[in-house]
Amino acid sequence: MEDFIVSARKYRPATFQQVVGQQSITSTLQNAIKNNQVAQAFLFTGPRGVGKTTCARILAKTINCSNLNKDLEPCNECESCTSFNNSASFNIHELDAASNNSVEDIRTLVDQVRIPPQVGSYKVYIIDEVHMLSQAAFNAFLKTLEEPPAYAKFILATTEKHKILPTILSRCQIFDFRRISVEDISQYLAYVAKNENVNAEEEALHIIAQKSDGALRDALSTFDQIVSYSGDKLSYKNVIENLNILDYEYYFRVTHSIIIGDISQLLLIFNEIIENGFDGQHFITGLNEHFRNLLVIKDPVTIELMLASPSLKEKYRTQADSCPVEMLLKALTTCNKYDLSYKTSNNKRLHVEIALMQLGQLNAEPKTQLTQTSRQTKPEPVAKEQPISYKAEKKTEEKKPEEQELKTEPKKQAAPVRKSVSKPPAEDNGRKIRNISIKDSLDALKRKKEPEDQADEPVIKTKFNQEKLIEIWKSFVESYKTKSPSFSNAIAKYEPVLKEDFIIEYKVDNILIAKDVLNVTSLLEFLKRELNNNQITLKPVLPDKKEAKVAYTDREKFEEMAKKYPGIIKLKEQLNLELEF
Repeated sequence: MEDFIVSARKYRPATFQQVVGQQSITSTLQNAIKNNQVAQAFLFTGPRGVGKTTCARILAKTINCSNLNKDLEPCNECESCTSFNNSASFNIHELDAASNNSVEDIRTLVDQVRIPPQVGSYKVYIIDEVHMLSQAAFNAFLKTLEEPPAYAKFILATTEKHKILPTILSRCQIFDFRRISVEDISQYLAYVAKNENVNAEEEALHIIAQKSDGALRDALSTFDQIVSYSGDKLSYKNVIENLNILDYEYYFRVTHSIIIGDISQLLLIFNEIIENGFDGQHFITGLNEHFRNLLVIKDPVTIELMLASPSLKEKYRTQADSCPVEMLLKALTTCNKYDLSYKTSNNKRLHVEIALMQLGQLNAEPKTQLTQTSRQTKPEPVAKEQPISYKAEKKTEEKKPEEQELKTEPKKQAAPVRKSVSKPPAEDNGRKIRNISIKDSLDALKRKKEPEDQADEPVIKTKFNQEKLIEIWKSFVESYKTKSPSFSNAIAKYEPVLKEDFIIEYKVDNILIAKDVLNVTSLLEFLKRELNNNQITLKPVLPDKKEAKVAYTDREKFEEMAKKYPGIIKLKEQLNLELEF
């Protein structure tokens, strides 16, 4: 049996031209070689699997090649290229800093730098995962990195640039490798599949490219895994089964059910997804991404933001035509809200089902809202008089407050006149909906109560004197302190004065006290009841500026006492006492 070589190694680029998705970096390096301006130290940084170590090896091989071709690529025929291809080069050294990160390892490397190359022009040292070096190792490497021999070149590679000392960074030319695009990975996978005689569907390769998150090495590893599962036919179905990816067809079905408002079908589709072993949050996140794609593809300017094959884009475009932008925005907001609160939910399945039910009402929301509004704003009397038959409706029609029009006539206007100016009902889907006015309803209720309110109250004019008034007044102040201390204290400050026709004149420091309708009404009712006189009226007045004021708060009482006994202030300070306002 032949030894199997994984695709990540078998199809590893050997020239700058074969490097995928890093054209700006490879062009810069080739121009530096062409102009004989190769730096002493390089730092290649970026995510995993994007070609950092590969470019370092190609650069090392190229600068030592004695017979470069016209494209500035290695010839693969000279002694240096041959020894490199056979992994027997004495000029190119690789050091894994993850396992050789001590200061002794770096000192050994520095000692090797002093020996000039025997074959070729340069000695190249590739230090991978350089951020793993210890602090002492970095310090030991600094001097050599700053002033290396002319024949020594250092290429450092790392995925975590922020962990490297600034003194190291300042001595290197830094190249930032970017994530490889989905299109570039998909095209390279198609090239590999063709060489391996694998019949691969375009959709399948796109899914692998998206799953790799910009890392070509991860994409090639996934490609090998799925080929081992499915053989020489790489289909979309095999990819989603092997990678446990939720089929995008589910999202198209869910969106279609949302458009037509079929909540039952939404719940059945979600049940099918759960039975297939998928997580609820995975589904809600994917559905949110689906809505995002529908929104993106509606505008030709943003189509390039969507990562999908041309056939899938066409499918998205077809469904996007039947999705209003407002619906998609509301759907995105709903999915995002339930995605954020998913982990804190106790019943996670019900949590997602509630989200689906809300999504299913997006298109039907205006109609439902109108019906609910009509029901909610209907006054109580109408709700109690729902007609059972046509005759019953005819009988109660005169009492319905929603048929009354806002009027400026006096309160005692007869009911038949109000009935004759009713508004014509509106129609919605063949159903008659009467216009409702809350003000009309309140007016109607008020008119019904008028006969009771207009009943003459017997006049009670029991006489009382100033002393009796003061006694009852103080009684109210004491009993009302628990309910409203501020109001009680305010009216207790001055004594009331009885005037003619049972008018009680009382003084207040602030007219706002007299405008406290609730408390003033309580005072008036108390006086009428205790003095047995319903003809009493209250008249608030402001006191004269020169009139002495009686202290009624704790602070005012303290200030009055301090005038008579100044020593009380010193006592307060010694005891560190505080007074409440």
